Amino acid sequence: MKYKHYYNYKNYTFSIITDDTCLLKLKLKKVSDEDAVIGINPVMQKVISQLDEYFAGKRKSFDLPVKIEGTDFQKRVWLNLSKIPYGETISYKQLAEMSGNPKASRAVGLANNKNPVAIVVPCHRVIGSNGNLTGYAGGLTLKKELLELEKNNL
Repeated sequence: MKYKHYYNYKNYTFSIITDDTCLLKLKLKKVSDEDAVIGINPVMQKVISQLDEYFAGKRKSFDLPVKIEGTDFQKRVWLNLSKIPYGETISYKQLAEMSGNPKASRAVGLANNKNPVAIVVPCHRVIGSNGNLTGYAGGLTLKKELLELEKNNL
């Protein structure tokens, strides 16, 4: 069975979807999933608890069972996103190099955009080569807030 919960942080609402064993989605928008029922199971409770700790500046990494689906390239990019330390950023070019294809900055950006578990897999830590904030599915305001939250709680 799948469960759905809406998590609020400041002016943002995140959709969380879990099953009985794993986090499946964490997105900054309402996710349509007819198979999911509104409710909280033990996995959902763990996700909520860890998000509360993250937004309070007390959690630097997540310890959650996650099941994400994507292409082999997307999964490689998402794995490398998970290696970016709390409070640090890298460029899309650096992420492309880490992912085995230095010329794939654009493809890395697309994979970032498809990240099904934002924040847990920290796609907000990727910035432009010039140091500017670029592209974030949740919007640049949220990206800036997340980076500032981490910087202020190192």
